[in-house]
Amino acid sequence: MSSKLIIRTDISLETLRRRVRLERDGRVAARLLAIANALDGMSRAEAARAAGMDRQALRDWVIRFNAEGIAGLCDRKRSGPKPFLDEGQQVVLRAMVLRGPDPDRDRVSAWRLIDICRLCEERFGVTYSVSGMFDLLKSFDLSWQKSRPRHPQADATALKAFKKGGSPKP
Repeated sequence: MSSKLIIRTDISLETLRRRVRLERDGRVAARLLAIANALDGMSRAEAARAAGMDRQALRDWVIRFNAEGIAGLCDRKRSGPKPFLDEGQQVVLRAMVLRGPDPDRDRVSAWRLIDICRLCEERFGVTYSVSGMFDLLKSFDLSWQKSRPRHPQADATALKAFKKGGSPKP
């Protein structure tokens, strides 16, 4: 026969309920609510059912809550699959993307995801899907949006004159 699992009481019931209202992650809010309901006198089964989980799941979250406090109720980062490029290759790819394409060498004036996939395959021998490359660039904290392309032989003075509202002088 198992002994009753005690929930820590150093965090007040009011604090838990306030955190439920302020929490942006619905899963964490449900866990907080279940623990608050159990502390408020509900049976574990009722508290778990009210929060949309089963009693065993609530028991597991109570153990983490007792050990780590409210921070223990957040989902932990999952490792995910191993990246295709090693860290050195990722640094090189990020630098190449930030530097931008060379129109003569890369045959494009602005990077698109499909161009970066081609570059990655040519340079590193690794094939990425467009969505996979999107995720990789997102992990580099790069935006998927690109700057407006400029022709390499564009006349800078004509562009400035056009921006000011005048037409370039012949």
